[in-house]
Amino acid sequence: MTSTAAQFDFTGKVVAITGGSRGLGHAMALGFARAGARVAGGSRKVASCESTVQEIRALGSDGSAHGLHVASWADCNRFADEVYGRWGQVDVLVNNAGMSPLAPSLLETNEDLFDKVIGVNLKGPFRLSALFGSRMAAGRGGAIINVSSTASIRPHADTAPYSAAKAGINALTVAFAQEYGPKVRVNCIIPGPFHTDVSKAWSHSESFTRRARESFPLQRAGDPAEVVGAALYFAGTASSFTTGATLVIDGGSSNPWTARAYN
Repeated sequence: MTSTAAQFDFTGKVVAITGGSRGLGHAMALGFARAGARVAGGSRKVASCESTVQEIRALGSDGSAHGLHVASWADCNRFADEVYGRWGQVDVLVNNAGMSPLAPSLLETNEDLFDKVIGVNLKGPFRLSALFGSRMAAGRGGAIINVSSTASIRPHADTAPYSAAKAGINALTVAFAQEYGPKVRVNCIIPGPFHTDVSKAWSHSESFTRRARESFPLQRAGDPAEVVGAALYFAGTASSFTTGATLVIDGGSSNPWTARAYN
């Protein structure tokens, strides 16, 4: 029987992560590095990725920074080639990059905004999962972790394209688990409200704090570090019999059985 420590030891493993230079992605990148993994980060802001690589090296591991616009099919192809060219293998892919802009209304959601939201949140993860998953399946296997959102299961009018894209991610998780099993496991984290640099405009607001205290069982937003354990679980041997699964991490805020009514 494998020891608990060994189940969460990623020494010698390579993790590719999109959007790994900030927020939940940054926390996961450092979490994998602390567990011994080498981390390849992809982002439109290469300088931010390079800064994260320096943090990873300070932890005693190694990493690489790659320019990547996940909505671009060509960029996804290049990213996969670069990561495999640099490290020779990929054991874990984390589809974390995303964007969730608000539109004035559904009618005023223009085509450019709609296409950008679908491109980053759905098109990119689809292509990257196909590129990395097929190579994993042809080799020694691996794990893919998708990052969705509670907006996928509790949509609102002001986030309709984003909710639809993330609901698509939930569906792709099951489809790719079927396509690349048994050598590749594909699972999905569904985060709720977290304090990140993107969300700080609302996650620290008085109205959100009041709503959280009155309606969330844990009465607060999450800290990015609180998603790392789930990522390590889905990526490693501790979840060897888990695929096509989703895990909601939201302080109980989206569960109608645990969340208290808020008016």
